[in-house]
Amino acid sequence: MKTRVNLGADSYDIIIERGAINKFSKLTDINGKVLIVTDSGVPKEYSECLASQFEDGFIYTVPEGEKSKNLSEFGKIESYLLEKGFTRKDSVVACGGGVVGDLAGFASACFMRGIDFYNFPTTVLSQVDSSIGGKTAVDLDGIKNIVGAFYQPKAVIIDPDVLGSLPDRQISNGLAEAVKMSLTSDGELFELFETKNIFENIDEILFKAIEIKRKVVEQDVKEAGLRMILNFGHTIGHGIESEEGLHGLYHGECVALGMLPMCSDSVRERLISVLNKLNLPTEISIDPKKVISAVVHDKKMRDSTVNAVLVNNIGSFEIKKMTVGEIEQKLSVIIKE
Repeated sequence: MKTRVNLGADSYDIIIERGAINKFSKLTDINGKVLIVTDSGVPKEYSECLASQFEDGFIYTVPEGEKSKNLSEFGKIESYLLEKGFTRKDSVVACGGGVVGDLAGFASACFMRGIDFYNFPTTVLSQVDSSIGGKTAVDLDGIKNIVGAFYQPKAVIIDPDVLGSLPDRQISNGLAEAVKMSLTSDGELFELFETKNIFENIDEILFKAIEIKRKVVEQDVKEAGLRMILNFGHTIGHGIESEEGLHGLYHGECVALGMLPMCSDSVRERLISVLNKLNLPTEISIDPKKVISAVVHDKKMRDSTVNAVLVNNIGSFEIKKMTVGEIEQKLSVIIKE
């Protein structure tokens, strides 16, 4: 399967193909040196397989986890590119999840003011969401994605076979983003989650979710309007994630929780059923004041209000300015006493 993100000079293909890892070089237009950026949690054979397909293939590995998405690791990658003599004719490939994609993409955007960047996402979360759209960033002073750039990849190559190395919890974590997109934009995809075996239909789910993301990005490259719908569940989800990080919740699990307060009662009932099917959380023991404090510091905050995305009917959305107090009131539906 193949689709194209049409962005003029920044257009690129998204290729979804089982076994693509073994012919990555043939699916791309890469020449010159190649740096594969990966992390310690990604099976080594993935980055080694990619690097072996190029005459000058290098591998740079960062520690696994969000803690690596910082200016220090960013600087180390830039120094490595400089040390190995990379030029604007060379390329960087992200081989990993969202952390690796964000970090490698931002490093690509900044080195020599921009060198070619390719994405080979290895998690469901990165395959359906973060690898597409050109948002690259690192965290700073506890705030997620606050330093970054819009920088489109040259291509995104997705191989569903690599998901076989992931535990079910990680797959469900990523599928939370696909559920999110179905709620705002595709009722048929949501019904697939409701009525079919999710894991047996993973290829179709990936493609449908990617198509939603592609269409949104094409219409709103820099999140000036429509692209806000991709933040459904994220305003509260990021607040939970900022506070809950020490307790081990994944990003998609926080987004799952963040969606529930922003739904109508009828949608919430159906969403809870799907989240249960995916073993995703539907309630949490957390101080709502701490969640709201994180929301206040989120970069989406404007003049004491947040542009919140609401879903009153599956397959459609509403963008509404909400005060912090209004959001706090909605949190009651997920707070476990």
